[in-house]
Amino acid sequence: MKLKTPLILLAVFVVLLGIVLYIDSRGEKKKEAEEKTTTLISLTAADVRKASLVRNGASLTFERDDAGPWRLTSPIQAAADEAEVNGLVDALASLQIERVVETEAKDPAAYEIPKAEVALWVKGREAPVRLLVGMENPLDKTLFAKREDDPRIVLLSSSLKTTLDKTVFDFRQKDVFKFAAADVKEIRVKAGDLVWQAGRDESGWLLKTPVAARADKGKIDALLEALSALKAKAFVAETKTPAAVKDFGLEKPGYEVALSLPSESREIVFALSRKGDASYATTSQSTKIITFEDTVLADLDRQIEELRDRKVAEFYSWDANRIALKRGGVEIAAVKEKTGDTEKWLLEGPAKEEADRTKVEDFLRNIEGLEAAAFVDQPGPPAAYGLDTGAEIRIRSKDMQGQEKEIVLFVGTEDAAAKQVVVRSAGLAYLFRVDAAFLQDWPKEAKDWKVAPPAPAEGGSDKK
Repeated sequence: MKLKTPLILLAVFVVLLGIVLYIDSRGEKKKEAEEKTTTLISLTAADVRKASLVRNGASLTFERDDAGPWRLTSPIQAAADEAEVNGLVDALASLQIERVVETEAKDPAAYEIPKAEVALWVKGREAPVRLLVGMENPLDKTLFAKREDDPRIVLLSSSLKTTLDKTVFDFRQKDVFKFAAADVKEIRVKAGDLVWQAGRDESGWLLKTPVAARADKGKIDALLEALSALKAKAFVAETKTPAAVKDFGLEKPGYEVALSLPSESREIVFALSRKGDASYATTSQSTKIITFEDTVLADLDRQIEELRDRKVAEFYSWDANRIALKRGGVEIAAVKEKTGDTEKWLLEGPAKEEADRTKVEDFLRNIEGLEAAAFVDQPGPPAAYGLDTGAEIRIRSKDMQGQEKEIVLFVGTEDAAAKQVVVRSAGLAYLFRVDAAFLQDWPKEAKDWKVAPPAPAEGGSDKK
């Protein structure tokens, strides 16, 4: 009896297991059958190495290898727009059926099949998967179609028509002059009568001509990004012949930009022109001439004053850890100290009294925000601007690499009528004319930066 029980239980388990496997098998077969019913093409898009689209006798072909980007190989040889070609391949690699019209196609031509033909070549397969597309269904704009090796005629989503109707231009890479803006170390611009040159170092961009001055980093970087991302509205010449260069006003262009990329040992020269309502561009390293949106020309039309860095002092107030002021015979200095998570400012001196943090940091923010209302590029003697009085500001902070640096500013006397004051930054040959409002917060003596004593309690008395 004891032996029979385990055998009976084993037999029951085997039967139940068989039932479960049978049900699972039926479920899988049912799922496969449903997928076959609802899916016309099911491929891994990443495995597609070649795609072609034939419409009205014209063929577009795209190819790529395992590592490279898509290229347009027919009807022209050109770089392809990755997003557009990937969109086409993704749409076709997983193609869902809206409805089966005929399970056995009797007369595909009745549905204008093939009005267009798409083929996908998949890695590891010799023969392509071909999709034959016909006319629109007049009821809901879906498309009649047939897979070449499938007997059914089906309806596909109307959204596929937008993809299939795209032109050669749609599938082309449009930023054909692209370069790495961060690799540019020098830029030379000629825009009409305006000529300027700037170079990049660790501190940022510096104008070299027509004036030696700090440049506005944001504006020059934005210009480089705009040039790198310049997109074609149309390709007006695939080959830059002398005749084409002349026809599109590029023989003597209104704008010329030379970019030096020493890390790549190359120079790129842009030629840009405006003729009527159109703008044209090419480069020394491209055979093509394009039309483009001319917003970049507005950046090239900037005057030198607009390209200059108007900030008087390059630092962030929160990075400052010491400030020293000298004016009218009064000298004040404060140092930031940190204990645990607590930061405070201490007045320099034997007593190391605590400074009013709000006043010190407000003054630092005032200096951080100082911007030139105008520049004095060939200054006269310091006395002409009151710069001989000895008034100065010294701020110890950190540079972009985290190294300590000292900003030294010499402050002139206020022009009460203009409400301006001239400031000289050590190391610069030119001067800044700035709003004099920050002088109102300049402490007249050390006690102005001391922490105010607590107010006596209401009703309290100092008497004992």
